[in-house]
Amino acid sequence: MDERIEKELVSLLPRFRRFALGLARNPSDADDLVQTAMEKAVSRIDQWEPGTRLDSWVFRIIQTTHIDQIRGKKRNDRFLEVVENNAQRSHDGERAVEARSSLDAVRHAIFNLPEEQRSVIMLVSVEGLSYKEAAETLGIPMGTLTSRLVRGRNALMHMLGSPEGDGSKSADFNNLHLEKGAMK
Repeated sequence: MDERIEKELVSLLPRFRRFALGLARNPSDADDLVQTAMEKAVSRIDQWEPGTRLDSWVFRIIQTTHIDQIRGKKRNDRFLEVVENNAQRSHDGERAVEARSSLDAVRHAIFNLPEEQRSVIMLVSVEGLSYKEAAETLGIPMGTLTSRLVRGRNALMHMLGSPEGDGSKSADFNNLHLEKGAMK
């Protein structure tokens, strides 16, 4: 494998892990998912088309690997323990507790979304991919992506206690972009 591609893959590992964590909802499962996906990517690097986005290609591998693992294990739709936030802690104790509580609530809500909505939210709102890039990554039409994104954001508003029809909070969720460190 080309050394440039190898370095790019290594530099993208934190993003791949963050995406996998959003899908798997468990740090050790996320690490296993990234490892399996990276093995597939490295062994099939000749299938990647130079000039296209390497990260989108690997995100797609992670997504399909995750789906394959779910089908193989025939998992129940149970909810796993929310992951500890490793973000830098504030010195203001009250504000730090409040911020952590809010972040944990958002993380828990995202983890409780259906798989199809969670993967769209993770790619668009956490990883910052454009709608077009996310649709291509997931191999779905743009309309399907936007529909899942709207349903996912509405579900998040509902889970986080935002009353429907309250324009002030819904506007925030329509532009939801989580800090990349928040899903570590």
